[in-house]
Amino acid sequence: MTFSKAILSTDKPKTTLNWWEYWIGHCYMTGWQSIRSNFRMWRDLMSSNYEGYGLMKDDDPYEECVEWFWASLNEDDVYPKEFLEELLQMCADIESGKEKVYPMEDVMENLTKLIEEDDDAE
Repeated sequence: MTFSKAILSTDKPKTTLNWWEYWIGHCYMTGWQSIRSNFRMWRDLMSSNYEGYGLMKDDDPYEECVEWFWASLNEDDVYPKEFLEELLQMCADIESGKEKVYPMEDVMENLTKLIEEDDDAE
């Protein structure tokens, strides 16, 4: 099914957040996600369920779990409203074509060519 006119609220990208979107949508929800993560790690410590924390063969899973738990208590994933609005504006600029975007494959290919040319010149 195709639409003959723009769907409501999709014709112009949103680049600002109102009070409700920022405080409830971002701060409140991000805070609860952090608390949930902290309680999950605490639960893993209390129930000796820390086998999944040792990623390398030399890692001690218990020590990794303890370190992740204490590090996570200090994490704060809540960003300032101005920063989030700047990200929204950058996305809008990219979608509108105001900012040019280069695919990473092209960038890596160009870098490889430049390095090879530099090596050949020496």
